[in-house]
Amino acid sequence: MTTPVRITSATATHFTSYVRNRRPVLLRTARSLTPDPCDAEDLLQTALTRTYLAWERIQDHRALDGYVRRALINTRTSQWRKRRVDEFACAELPERETQPAPDPAEQQVLRDAMWRAVMRLPDRQRAMVVLRYYEDLSEARTAEVLGVSVGTVKSAVSRALAKLRDDPELAPVRG
Repeated sequence: MTTPVRITSATATHFTSYVRNRRPVLLRTARSLTPDPCDAEDLLQTALTRTYLAWERIQDHRALDGYVRRALINTRTSQWRKRRVDEFACAELPERETQPAPDPAEQQVLRDAMWRAVMRLPDRQRAMVVLRYYEDLSEARTAEVLGVSVGTVKSAVSRALAKLRDDPELAPVRG
């Protein structure tokens, strides 16, 4: 017999706030574990459900990302082990996607152009853009790492993004 889980409104509030703030990062992790974006959403939902049920037992809430990532991996491993039951052969192939998948070469060209544009930014703006968008740090954490105020990070990143929007090398991409 399982012990009923007791959820308080404070727990629900903290959990909701955590999910709202960390979902994009955790979804990227889920997408790295499965090729299908819909499966990644399901995988993350399952991991977050397990985290919610264990919320009161988790001692260090600073390590929540690690807990959720472990839940993602464990869930995906369980799915992988029983996949033979879930998958079956069929006589006809399913219809192809209506939109073709993006060309990997074009995506690489875009990434290279974006990185060259980022490298043309002034050092300080480049550091802030890299920390915010490549390292996925919050504005507060970026400010802390660089020893500046949050307002400085916001304004410098805003100016940097404006420069990137106006970068002539990226104009064909916006096209």
